[in-house]
Amino acid sequence: MYKKVLLPLDGSKLAECVLPHAGGLIAAGLIREIILLNVVEIPSVWNVEGVDMLTVRNYQFNNAQKYLADVQSQVGFKGVKVQAEVLEGETAHTIAEYAKNNGVNLIIIATHGYTGMKRLMFGSVALRVLHDAHVPVLLVRPESSMS
Repeated sequence: MYKKVLLPLDGSKLAECVLPHAGGLIAAGLIREIILLNVVEIPSVWNVEGVDMLTVRNYQFNNAQKYLADVQSQVGFKGVKVQAEVLEGETAHTIAEYAKNNGVNLIIIATHGYTGMKRLMFGSVALRVLHDAHVPVLLVRPESSMS
């Protein structure tokens, strides 16, 4: 049984492919609590003269909160506590640190499954989370959600 499961979501359909997997674990009675997490990453290159960074940050946070509220209302996870969190930081590091500091027992995260040159060129938040996390990480490929 997993007391707390973290689902990092970035607003993409790819990231949302973890939702059916979490639903299956809930239906099997294996999860007590779900945390939907969105990490807002504001690149320092946006810190340009004439741009109000507080306005940009607030806009990003408001969009993230609205997105997670929409997901939370649509998933209908019954019998478990579901909470939504929006944090600011470098995505992979923030996910791993949140899990470590908040008693998370499992992270379920989507991955493109890139290998070789594509992985080197695009990087992978999922692989960095897998490397940095101190709890089990379930990597889900989008194709596995389509069956």
